[in-house]
Amino acid sequence: MTKSGRSLRLGRLFKTDETPLFLVPLDHTVTDGPFTDARGYDALLGILADNGADAIVVHKGRLRLLPRSVYAKLSVVVHLSASTKYAADPTFKYQVAEVEDCLRRGADAVSAHVNIGSLTEDRQLRSMAEVADACDRVGLPLLAMLYPRGPGIMDHPQLETLLHAASLAVDLGADIVKLPIGGSVATMKRVVDSCPIPVLAAGGAQVSDHQFGAFVADVMTSGARGLAAGRNLFMAPDPAAKVREVRRLLSFPIDDSHHQDTPPLAASGNGQMGIPTTLDLDRQERVR
Repeated sequence: MTKSGRSLRLGRLFKTDETPLFLVPLDHTVTDGPFTDARGYDALLGILADNGADAIVVHKGRLRLLPRSVYAKLSVVVHLSASTKYAADPTFKYQVAEVEDCLRRGADAVSAHVNIGSLTEDRQLRSMAEVADACDRVGLPLLAMLYPRGPGIMDHPQLETLLHAASLAVDLGADIVKLPIGGSVATMKRVVDSCPIPVLAAGGAQVSDHQFGAFVADVMTSGARGLAAGRNLFMAPDPAAKVREVRRLLSFPIDDSHHQDTPPLAASGNGQMGIPTTLDLDRQERVR
C-alpha cells in the first residue's frame, strides 16, 4: 500500500509506535528576541542533532539557515503563529506563514498556537482550522499548541480547560497536540487518555535538574507520546549533557517513587545558560 505524504512525514517524527518524540522549540526568538548570538545558535543546533533530539520548531526564515548536517538529522516543524512580548495583547497569536510556503521551504510539519480563553480566541481558532484544511490539501502534519491562557479560563479548573483544549485540537483537525500538562501523573493521564491523537507535554519554565527529570519521568508514565522542551535544555550549563539525559529519561523513565514529594513544575530555577546568551528567558513561562 502506498503511504501518503502526511503519514510519511509523521513517520519522520514518530520513528515507531513506541518511540517518544523529543521536540525542541526554538521559536522563542520571535516572542522574546534572541537568546544567543548567531554562533551560539548554530552550536545549539549541532548539539541537538548529535545528542538525541528528534525535531525542532522554528519560524520559516530559519529554514534556509539550517546546516545540511542538522537538517539531515532533525525533523523541522515550522511555527505559523506569532506575537511579541511588546504587543498590547501578547495572548493574541496571529498567523505569519502559509502552509504551502512552508512545505516548499522544506518543512516536515507545521505548528499553530491558540490561547484558549484569550480575548481573541475566536480568531485564533478559525486560523488553526484553516491551517488544518491546508495541511490536508498538501499532506503536511499539524501540531496544535493549545494553552488555556486568558481571562476566559479564570473561573475554571485547570483539568477542565486542558481536557477541553485536547478535544479542540482533535475536533479542528490536528495530528499532534502540545499541552501544558502538569500536576500528578493521574491528572496527566486523564488528559492523555481523553485524547485520540498524540499528546506532547510542554516543558515550561526553567527549573532544577531534579524537578525537570521528575517531570519528564511523570510525563512518560502518564502515557504521553513525548516532550516539547526548550528552556530547560538551551539554558542548561551543559546543553549536550542535558539533551542526552532527557533522551535517556524519555526511553527509560526513572522510578515513580518520587511522585509524593516532587516540587511543582512552576517553581523557577536560576541556572546559567551553557550557550552564550543575550536574553534571560528564565523568568517565567512567557506567552509563546
